[in-house]
Amino acid sequence: MKFCSVCGSEVVQKIPEGDSLTRYVCENCGTIHYQNPKVIVGTIPIWEGKILLCKRAIEPRKGYWTLPAGFLENRETVEEGAARETSEEANAKIDIVRLHSVYSIPHISQVYMFFLANLIDGVFSESPESEEVKLFSPEEIPWEEIAFASVTFALKRYTERSEPSNTGTHMGSIRNRKLEDKT
Repeated sequence: MKFCSVCGSEVVQKIPEGDSLTRYVCENCGTIHYQNPKVIVGTIPIWEGKILLCKRAIEPRKGYWTLPAGFLENRETVEEGAARETSEEANAKIDIVRLHSVYSIPHISQVYMFFLANLIDGVFSESPESEEVKLFSPEEIPWEEIAFASVTFALKRYTERSEPSNTGTHMGSIRNRKLEDKT
């Protein structure tokens, strides 16, 4: 950031009084410009015991499988965002059951929230963001072709559950890119 979005003056990086972190600060109007993590929301859509996955038609990780997910928009709840992303990527309607997992990636300032959801009518199809959309039984998941560590984490917590009634939320994180490649 180079200029203040309030008054247009140059900003400097410093620790504001009463704070403990370096921020962009406008010394002209006093505005502190906070930069916060991006929230990514998505679902684990289930139909007759199978999980709906989307093969990415866009970068990053084009051609790899993922859960329907994307950036939360301003003025929407996390549940609304997850349902919207499922509709956009898989043309599917869902009923959200519960929060399934939260996965933090601090080195890129992202937080992933995946919700367990039921497909309403079993209808889904490709979209501009997904070149293929398919139901997989847990045994059929193409683990070596999963696009992101956050998706692998969510899917593993779902498929490795010991009790079908498991209602806990799973927490995970990764600290750097080298570790992500091994997850």
